[in-house]
Amino acid sequence: MVRPVITIVGRPNVGKSTLFNRLIGRRQALVRDVPGVTRDRLYGLAEFGGWQATVVDTGGFDPSTDQDLVQAVGQQVRAAIEESDLVLFVVDCRAGIIPLDHEIARLLRKSHRPVVVVANKVEGPAQEALLGEVYGLGFPRLFAVSAEHGRGVAELLESLREMAPAASGAPEGQGLRVAVVGRPNVGKSSLVNALLGSERLLVHEAPGTTRDAVDTPFSFRGRAYVLIDTAGIRRKGKVTEPLEKLAVVMALRSLERCQVAILLLDASEGVTAQDCHIGGYAKEAGRAAVIAVTKWDLVPRGMVRRAEVVEQIRDRLLFLDYAPVAFTSAVTRLGLDELFDLVDQVADEAVKRIPPALVAKTLAQAMERRPVSHKGVPLTLHSASQVGVSPPTFAVRVNQPDKIHFSYQRYLVSSLRQAFGFAGSPVRLAFRRAPRGRARRHR
Repeated sequence: MVRPVITIVGRPNVGKSTLFNRLIGRRQALVRDVPGVTRDRLYGLAEFGGWQATVVDTGGFDPSTDQDLVQAVGQQVRAAIEESDLVLFVVDCRAGIIPLDHEIARLLRKSHRPVVVVANKVEGPAQEALLGEVYGLGFPRLFAVSAEHGRGVAELLESLREMAPAASGAPEGQGLRVAVVGRPNVGKSSLVNALLGSERLLVHEAPGTTRDAVDTPFSFRGRAYVLIDTAGIRRKGKVTEPLEKLAVVMALRSLERCQVAILLLDASEGVTAQDCHIGGYAKEAGRAAVIAVTKWDLVPRGMVRRAEVVEQIRDRLLFLDYAPVAFTSAVTRLGLDELFDLVDQVADEAVKRIPPALVAKTLAQAMERRPVSHKGVPLTLHSASQVGVSPPTFAVRVNQPDKIHFSYQRYLVSSLRQAFGFAGSPVRLAFRRAPRGRARRHR
């Protein structure tokens, strides 16, 4: 499902991160009463009455920048809103409207994106009397809120649900849906062009379901695939710094619609923080994943061994330790066959189903090998079965579901992997309480 993207913009210290935390219902963004705390964009899920949207928290526009103010603000705002369906323009009602607010408003009007002005820090009638100045920004949709105390946030969410575009389902194109994700300039365009430009590929373009995107069906070694958002990735590949953080928004949209994600890493740069962000969203989305180290032809022979690179990847991307690694070069076409061998493998593993009896037996044996207890009461298994695929998901009924430490959950997942594979896919366990008096050990 492709959720609408709502981006929060505004000058420093107006409460953007506080509002972000309120919208997603948890304290994810760092909040301090000083400008410039938010350096990297943060992404969260807002939910309201069954409706969901991806919310993006951006850094404030610092007026002390050495660059020309109009150029700096214009560059940052355009980058932040480019992949958005709706923009929340946050202003500080208590501090009043300053020239920088008017500059941001001018650029937002040129963007042709729907804009909602959020007058923050409105705790009562004294601040409400100042709203006339906020209306002077020229946007008809205005909400007075106190992000710190939650005042007006529910009403804001209700209106966002009505204004934002509806979530759309994944396309039903023929073929395995594969998303090539990664930060700008990592080599996505080159890899895509290498795939689509080969004499062995049959290509035609079909319009995608997201704005400014093209899904490209093609065949490779006789199997049908659909590359997700390849056109959008190619266009953004020529843009540098302003879109560095927006790579995550693009990855989110692609991940929601694909079956397999290829996470591209640059062999000449190693694993960056942005690579970790995008890889983390692949795991959260539950997608099968393959890690592709590209530009391998640029690494001098003998300088570093593949095993050493894999070790570094496992160290930095520990949460993706289940994803196989391929080494590729778009220029020489090195490793493309091996890459798609892994894509096919993880796609098949993601939809594998295990009979309930085998699942229960495997987990029971794991618990017997490493028993745990809470306050003298041993953890006992009543039943276990697979309830979903892509990702493989298991419902496990035990006597104390809320007492299982996350390290023990990892151990149980590892036991399932050793028994059944699931290469490339996250494995999820949903612990439920067994009926009283019926919890027992399986043998």
